[in-house]
Amino acid sequence: MLTKTPHLFDDATAVTAGDSRWQGKTSDDYWAFVGPFGGATAATILRALIDHPQRAGDPLALTVNYCAPIAQGAFDLDVRLVKANRSSQHWSVEMTQRGGEVATLATAVFAERRPSWSHQQARFPDATPFEQTLPYPKTAASWVKQYDFRFVEGEPKFGTPSSAPPDAYSKLWISDRVPRKVDALSLTAMSDAFFGRVFHAKRELVPFGTVSLTTYFHVDAADLAAEDITRVLAAADAKIFHKSYGDQNGELWSPSGHLLATTTQIAYFKA
Repeated sequence: MLTKTPHLFDDATAVTAGDSRWQGKTSDDYWAFVGPFGGATAATILRALIDHPQRAGDPLALTVNYCAPIAQGAFDLDVRLVKANRSSQHWSVEMTQRGGEVATLATAVFAERRPSWSHQQARFPDATPFEQTLPYPKTAASWVKQYDFRFVEGEPKFGTPSSAPPDAYSKLWISDRVPRKVDALSLTAMSDAFFGRVFHAKRELVPFGTVSLTTYFHVDAADLAAEDITRVLAAADAKIFHKSYGDQNGELWSPSGHLLATTTQIAYFKA
């Protein structure tokens, strides 16, 4: 059953409108080990854009560069419409704290999605149903406790030695712990909800942080309303870990088999 009270995710990503400068604050409920959960930060930025009176269309792409550690507390969002035409809008957003220090730098593209020829090349991953997949135990990070992770394949095996080559692939169901209808904001956060691929490959927690995250949206608000879902099937993998940086790529699927979003990121690690 969907909650009828304000959802913690909506509280965590709430923004207050201004002229060009909007305000928000970090949430202890979506805190990682040394800072806020990057997916919540990205969703907060997207919320400011979706709520902006000049916004037209639906999110098509969002890139967030995490420039500096985000401190606990309030922040400002400097929102600017860079370019607009009949079909698309290009936005930039700077998150600042502590007297104007830039913490994140984001760009976004919104587009009017019109009916067209459609073809989904990607294939829906085989998976056991959500209800038949065991929940992953909660961990220390508060943001993890806000999600229900159910691994179909590639569950983290921390502290378990392996003679096989490292494998970073995972397939899992992701849902808000308190069910919430999936929209563009939750898709954004879930696109960063995969555990660090280096954790899977190394089978241990190592210092880690996202440097740049990009999410591509393949559906609009009407498509998501028609799906009417509270969970997604996610697949995540990595191609390389080298000289302190590694990539991560992922797919988010509706239970009915529609590809909702794809994502890629580059992350720092120390191992």
